[in-house]
Amino acid sequence: MMFVEGRLLEKPLRWGMVGGGKGSQIGYSHRDAASRDGLMQLLAGAFDIDATRGREFGQGLGLDAGRCYADYQAMFAAEATRPDGIEAVTVATPNNSHYTICKAALEAGLHVICEKPITIDEAQAEELLALSRARQRVFAVMYGYTGYEMVHQARAMVRKGELGDIRIVHMQFAHGYHATEVEGADPGTRWRVTPSTSGPTYVIGDLATHCFQLGRLISGLEVESLSCMRSSFVASRAPLEDDAHVLMRLRGGAVGSLWASAVNVGSAHGLKVRVVGSKGSVEWWDEHPNQLKVAFVGQPEMSYERGHGYLDASARFERVGGGHPAGYFDSWANLYRRFALAMSSEPAAREALAGAWIPTVVDGLEGVRFMVRCAQSADAASQWMPLERMRT
Repeated sequence: MMFVEGRLLEKPLRWGMVGGGKGSQIGYSHRDAASRDGLMQLLAGAFDIDATRGREFGQGLGLDAGRCYADYQAMFAAEATRPDGIEAVTVATPNNSHYTICKAALEAGLHVICEKPITIDEAQAEELLALSRARQRVFAVMYGYTGYEMVHQARAMVRKGELGDIRIVHMQFAHGYHATEVEGADPGTRWRVTPSTSGPTYVIGDLATHCFQLGRLISGLEVESLSCMRSSFVASRAPLEDDAHVLMRLRGGAVGSLWASAVNVGSAHGLKVRVVGSKGSVEWWDEHPNQLKVAFVGQPEMSYERGHGYLDASARFERVGGGHPAGYFDSWANLYRRFALAMSSEPAAREALAGAWIPTVVDGLEGVRFMVRCAQSADAASQWMPLERMRT
């Protein structure tokens, strides 16, 4: 889907937010992405647990004070009575609140965009999947790195058989920003290392689910079983881990490995996915998102570049031409463009979407199952655990 500037919807989707208030980098990322193509209009929000601070923040964004709510319950109830009430909501709050807020949003008839993990409990994630289907609402999950063009080039090459039979999938997301006890002065890290808000994991739920999703998307393979080892190198974070290693048996005889870490000193991000087949391999690194390393048996390694005509059509949706750097905000905007089109009731939206892939609640549920099973394996001395394929 080549990016073409123009009016894709007659009316932008009326949109609200829960969380993502003052000082939230993730909140800003959502708002920037949603505003990029004019397909969503932020009209309401419950941005903060402090009602006054949340109202002041919303007014600073240009919202009417009357639509800056004290909490999500008040927002959903009030917006439902308005002829111009919101049609979709983004949930950008700590992990333990996702289930309750998303359930309420779906019951209010809203489309949902949720941060991952969508819940910290498998049964709750399954309930959200069933509810989104029953209410016929789009439930999208913000796997923000899946909006890069070269990720879809890698996926297309695997699907077309260019790499042959897939043998190995290696995934990592290993940065070094939390090698010391930074959470003492950083509330955003503090809740992530607190079991009551983060759930059963830290880096597995926060980082590993991203590269797990990328590995599934590119390789097309599901995990049959896994073994996880996790460590709390900053002791105060126990029982939650700041480093984890996962071995996986994949469908079709392939094998996988994943390293997630917040203590990899010297690494800025370290999000990489490498897929190796019988004929060739591909490797994508989010710090160099315009390039895809490609190699075939008997040939030198080469680099495919974003924006060129030799790429698969599914990877040609760039916002700027080849050679110009595209990055994080572009990836998020690409996804939000697709979310808005999928959520719109306008006939032209379906044509504009043209079958483009988006991460949904199904992907979110798989991420929760992966996170929970990793924790169970690690707590059972790295015992191999089955990861039964979800019945959808």
